[in-house]
Amino acid sequence: MLNTLKSVVFVLAATLFIHDSAFAVDEYNTSTGVTTAGAPLGLHGSDPVALITLDAVAEGDAAYTVVHDGVAYYFASKRSADTFSKDPAHYLPQYGAFCAYAVAKGKKFDGDPQFADIRNGKLYLFVNAAIFAEYMKNPGEIIARAEKMWPKIQHKAVGSL
Repeated sequence: MLNTLKSVVFVLAATLFIHDSAFAVDEYNTSTGVTTAGAPLGLHGSDPVALITLDAVAEGDAAYTVVHDGVAYYFASKRSADTFSKDPAHYLPQYGAFCAYAVAKGKKFDGDPQFADIRNGKLYLFVNAAIFAEYMKNPGEIIARAEKMWPKIQHKAVGSL
């Protein structure tokens, strides 16, 4: 009986541990659901290499999928996917692809590739045209505030902010 009780307690504890790690908080801005790669879609399916190298939004193709850190990214070509695979950190948007302006305010709002800025080789996304226009009034200040805030909110669920 004691061994059975210990087993039940162990299983419950293990289940709680698995639950916490299996349902990690929102560290990346992804689309609802999963891709055929078995991971949620990042960057609205846009090609991050095109955003950085061409400063243009290019629709990715599921045929060229790369999964990085549990997030699926689509690319417009095999060459673009291969480029990303060699150095993902260089091409990934800052702040998990959440809106940089919102991050500066301690929030996690959708970052839309249609409203993007590249500063010092880093990609920053914004929720909409109005917020992007506000950011453009003083981008250095917004980025500095977001840099200070991101470590405080990175591992927090969107709903808790």
